[in-house]
Amino acid sequence: MDEVIYELRDDVAWLTINRPEARNALNRAVREGLRGGFERFRDDGDAAVLVLTGAGEKAFCAGGDLKEMADAALTVPPRDFVPYLGRTIQVDKPVIAAVNGAAFAGGFLLTQMVDLCVAAEHATFAISEAKVGRGSPWAAPLPWIVGPRVAMELLVTAEPIDAQRAREVGLVNRVVPGSELVEAAHAMARGIARNAPLSVRAAKRLVYASASLGWHDALEAGDRIYESVYLSEDAQEGPRAFSEKRAPRWSGR
Repeated sequence: MDEVIYELRDDVAWLTINRPEARNALNRAVREGLRGGFERFRDDGDAAVLVLTGAGEKAFCAGGDLKEMADAALTVPPRDFVPYLGRTIQVDKPVIAAVNGAAFAGGFLLTQMVDLCVAAEHATFAISEAKVGRGSPWAAPLPWIVGPRVAMELLVTAEPIDAQRAREVGLVNRVVPGSELVEAAHAMARGIARNAPLSVRAAKRLVYASASLGWHDALEAGDRIYESVYLSEDAQEGPRAFSEKRAPRWSGR
C-alpha cells in the first residue's frame, strides 16, 4: 500500500497521506512520498491546485513517527527532514490542506506551510512538541499567520485547539461537517483553477513577499510582481470574454 497517493481529479491534484492505522504519522516513506508528490504537482501542467489530506477520519497527520525517531536517536532534524513548501520546495501554484482530523506537531507544520486550509468540524490542531521534549523551529512564521499571543499559547501550552478556534485566529479558512470536507476542498480548488493562472500565481507571490517587507516595500514588490500579469495575453482575454459574455479561455501567457 502506497504511503502517499497522488491523483488528478479534473485539474485538481489530490495528495493523500495513507497511513490511517498510524494516524498518518510522518515516517520516512511518508516524508519521501510527500516530497515526490509536491514535486510532481509542481511539474504537472494539468494540475492547477493541489489538495493535501490524510486517509481516514481520525487524523490528518499526528506528526513525526516517534517510534522511528527513537530507534534512530534523532537529534536535530535536517532542514529537509519534512518537505517544507516555500523553504525546501518551491511551488508557485496554490496548495490547500483538507484537515480531516488531528493535525499535531508535524501535521500542524503541514497545515501551516500550505496556502489555504479547509477543516472538518472535528479537526484539532496542536504544536505538541513541548510534551515530548522536541522542538518546533518550523513554527517561526506562525506569528505572522495567527498573531504572536496565539502563537505563544500554541507553542508553550502544547494544548490542542478545535477547528472553530483555528478559524477564528486565521489558521483555517473554512470549517465544514466532516462528511462535506472533500467536496468543500475540491470546490475551493476548482474555483481557484477557473481563474487566470498568472493572476493566481502572482497573488501567492505577493502574499508571501509582503510577510518580510514593510508597507512601502510591499507595494513596490506588488508592482513588480503584477507587471507581467498586466502585460500578458490573459489580461486582454479576461475583459474580452466578459464583453462577449463567454467563459475566458486562459492561455497562461
